[in-house]
Amino acid sequence: MYPLDSLLDLKIEVSEEHEVFRRKVREFVTQYLEPRVKEIESTNSIPNELLKKAAEIGLLGLGIPEEYGGQGTDYLYTAIYTEEVSRVCPAFATESLVRGLFSIPVLLFGTEVQRRRYIPPLATGEKFAAHATTEPGAGSDIAGIQTRAVEREGGWLINGQKYFITGADRADFFVVLARTSDPPSRKERWRGLTMFIVERGTPGLRVGEKIHVTGLRGSQPSEVFLDNVWVPHDSVVGEVGDGFKIAVATYDYGRVGIAAQAVGLMQGVFERVLQYSVQRIAFERPIISFQSIQFHIVDMLKDLQASRLMTYWAATLINKGLTDKAVIAASLAKLLATELAERVASRGIEVHGGMGVAIDGQVERYLRDSQVMKIYEGTAEIQRLTIMTHLMRRVFGVEM
Repeated sequence: MYPLDSLLDLKIEVSEEHEVFRRKVREFVTQYLEPRVKEIESTNSIPNELLKKAAEIGLLGLGIPEEYGGQGTDYLYTAIYTEEVSRVCPAFATESLVRGLFSIPVLLFGTEVQRRRYIPPLATGEKFAAHATTEPGAGSDIAGIQTRAVEREGGWLINGQKYFITGADRADFFVVLARTSDPPSRKERWRGLTMFIVERGTPGLRVGEKIHVTGLRGSQPSEVFLDNVWVPHDSVVGEVGDGFKIAVATYDYGRVGIAAQAVGLMQGVFERVLQYSVQRIAFERPIISFQSIQFHIVDMLKDLQASRLMTYWAATLINKGLTDKAVIAASLAKLLATELAERVASRGIEVHGGMGVAIDGQVERYLRDSQVMKIYEGTAEIQRLTIMTHLMRRVFGVEM
């Protein structure tokens, strides 16, 4: 059963309340989000009123404890929400949930004062937040971060440049990872990093232009510049020097969300393909009558359901605590779902033929979106390294 202890570890705990919640999200998506997808794609922007509506019905407080104004920390709810929204607009899922990359480190490692100050306005949708780690030369290699923070006058002076920061254009709060001391050795490059909270409007903090990337139109990342940004000592999240561990723990939680986003994408493609293949006539009959199309549909359903089960399993384990088992499951789910999402999206284009590659056809966007999902929160290679690291630790007690 390596790396599991028993068959009970495979249990997925879904309740009637989860299904009631799914229907609530589906209603929001159908009534408010779906009619505006083409607008989001063409303008590359998500209307503020859609985010406000999601906040009104409690969809922005997922993953946040009730004591801080949220809906609780059951990560299966977050997965269900992400899947349902990503069925029609993966970018909306990214834009509405990116604040989790701020709230998770603050909730897990921050002080009570930090939690009370920053988390409630995120839960209500009053404020937004972003996670500023990635740099032009440091993406998967977090230890390669060049942004520096030096102690000055009762606080820290931060200088550096962040790149591909999702949600930066809306963010009121940022968590920023910076180097506060040199690593003791090349083998321990991860040491000496610290995470800080920086508020928008702090002198020296500037959000640059959006970076136009393939996919997720409506939620494009931005550059963030820090030029002698001074923050007080109480802006440190956790302990000085623990930034790497805090960041990695944050991504372990976030990967379930990306897996769910990929599942939602596959669900959206599957539904479109099924409907189109019944309606599209070729050689005087619906194309669903052709065996090649039938095989495509079955293979898409196989990939979709396998990914959904893996994702719900990972969310269930995350609910029980961030153990090695949960981390392995989260990375497996992200690895599997994002790879299969690309395959399903590609097959969806094939079935649609010419309409599949037409931008106005609203099918090819799923393939573009899938490329982003494969990259952020860790590439496929990073997922494999994460899985092996925790597998060796769990089975043999060895650190890689």
